[in-house]
Amino acid sequence: MIRVLVAEDQSMVRGALRALLELEADITVVAEVGRGDEVLAAAREHTPDVALLDIEMPGQDGIDAARELAAELPGVRAVVLTTFGRPGFLRRAMEVGAAGFLVKDAPVAELAKAIRAVVAGERVIDRDLAAAALAIGATPLSTREADVLREAADGATVADIARRLFLSEGTVRNYLSSAIGKTGARTRVEAARVAADKGWL
Repeated sequence: MIRVLVAEDQSMVRGALRALLELEADITVVAEVGRGDEVLAAAREHTPDVALLDIEMPGQDGIDAARELAAELPGVRAVVLTTFGRPGFLRRAMEVGAAGFLVKDAPVAELAKAIRAVVAGERVIDRDLAAAALAIGATPLSTREADVLREAADGATVADIARRLFLSEGTVRNYLSSAIGKTGARTRVEAARVAADKGWL
């Protein structure tokens, strides 16, 4: 029996995933959590074979949860599920050791097949996203440029960003200017949106 942990912040979606997966004769859901920062503790307690991780959850996103699992419980295979078909998210998920990356509108039979495949040691990736990720390439943003864009996304001022990231205001302006140029945007808020849409943040 394949043991699965479901991490999804929407309780209705979480319940639906559980109900659908438990229709499979060889799959059982051993734990459910609604926050990304609850994944590691639940995995330690329930020892799943596979963790299905929503990409956007409170507390911690699914990619960071996958990173923690890969570092601390490498026997748990992480499969990231998303409603956002963004190639950058796929690339980030693979970089942290996720075994799979699927969009949520995939049929449940495909999800069950993916779970069996990752337990067998395979990697399972949505084909359309894989092609798009290859076409786009890696993020052009440096780590610091991505940091300042995340802070700028909600309209934070240069002074606010500098204070939060312990940088000088001049350094923040330089990073923002560079990031705006790399994204082809006109403003820092637009640059943050473009980068988020591509999965670079």
